[in-house]
Amino acid sequence: MHRLVLLLFPMVFSLSGCNSTVPQHSAGFAAYNPDLLLVDKAFPKAQQIDVESKEEIFALSDEMKSVVRSSFMSERTKHNKAMKLIRHIFSDNNVGLAYQSNANLTASETYQSKTANCMSLTIMAYAMAKASGLDVVFQDVQVPEYWVRNGQYNLLTGHVNLLIPGVKSRDPNVSVVWGGADIEIDFDPFVKKKRFPKKKVSINTVAAMFYNNKGAQALVESDYDTAYRYFAQAVKTAPDFAAGWGNLAVLYRFTDQNELAETTYRHAISLDARSLNTLTNLSILLAIQGRYDEARRIDSMILKQRIKNPYYHALLADEDFYEGNYESAARHYQRAIKLDDSIHEFHYGLAKVFSALGKTNSAKIAMKRAIRINKYPDVEQQYLAKLNILNQ
Repeated sequence: MHRLVLLLFPMVFSLSGCNSTVPQHSAGFAAYNPDLLLVDKAFPKAQQIDVESKEEIFALSDEMKSVVRSSFMSERTKHNKAMKLIRHIFSDNNVGLAYQSNANLTASETYQSKTANCMSLTIMAYAMAKASGLDVVFQDVQVPEYWVRNGQYNLLTGHVNLLIPGVKSRDPNVSVVWGGADIEIDFDPFVKKKRFPKKKVSINTVAAMFYNNKGAQALVESDYDTAYRYFAQAVKTAPDFAAGWGNLAVLYRFTDQNELAETTYRHAISLDARSLNTLTNLSILLAIQGRYDEARRIDSMILKQRIKNPYYHALLADEDFYEGNYESAARHYQRAIKLDDSIHEFHYGLAKVFSALGKTNSAKIAMKRAIRINKYPDVEQQYLAKLNILNQ
């Protein structure tokens, strides 16, 4: 349905250069004792902060349990249960969810508030599917690196969806990818259409992703004690969850614990040597410390991986726009569009740049392309409103 904010990383990019392929296991990136990377004493208020338990994340409210009993349990087949669940979630007469990117909510909070991002929506759907007696598993979808801005930070996003084995569907009116004897429930039509590689992940990993999102939101709000509490909970829940360690390292850098930040970055990379984001943040730290040769070696490695990713060029465009470098921003958006012209955000970004440059006609053309490509009704209304302003 909508893009998921899942693996969030506050980003500041060093554009000094960037080397070859990222090895699975790099010299100097050995794993560390995780217990030594958690420093509760540095965040004394953190332990006073309550975090949701794993059970609370996936728990159903009494209202949800009643809906499951009355609407889904009576269905005899897995197929009918799955289809009825999806229709219930998207029906305005039932849940009628509205998208909100920072709605990092539990299953019951999502159902009650009727707001969700992709992560909370997927958690809610999983919880209701399990309660309905369906076998359902989470999948981590290997989407390209994709960033969104939150204030002064760029956040890297990921994506998860659901797999229900042994169920077929050819219903074109629901967000289901069908094939073989399984169906995937994916709330992002772009991801569904692209058919990216994916792997099954445990419920512990998804809980860690939830904590990671909550910690990232606290981090961008400069609430460091809350950020630490959630990041620590993430890595305790899933010790091999590299993204949690990477974000914890960012927090340590923000709080001037640079030696600990470097060690934690290297531990995260030992768990996921392909995380260009963590390598980037390590490079930034090394440059801050004056270790420019080390930073440049990492940077050159990263650039060769990212140069063909349209979202990377869009990220550079967004950075330029944020800094007021509009001509450079336009060039980067045009490169992104040349690599993939099917992403409505690229055309919208280009429209913003042209508008800032006073090129109203070019801005209108780019905005119309964004409207034509976009598939989200709520986004379309925003785009139409901006186009009307340009037409005045």
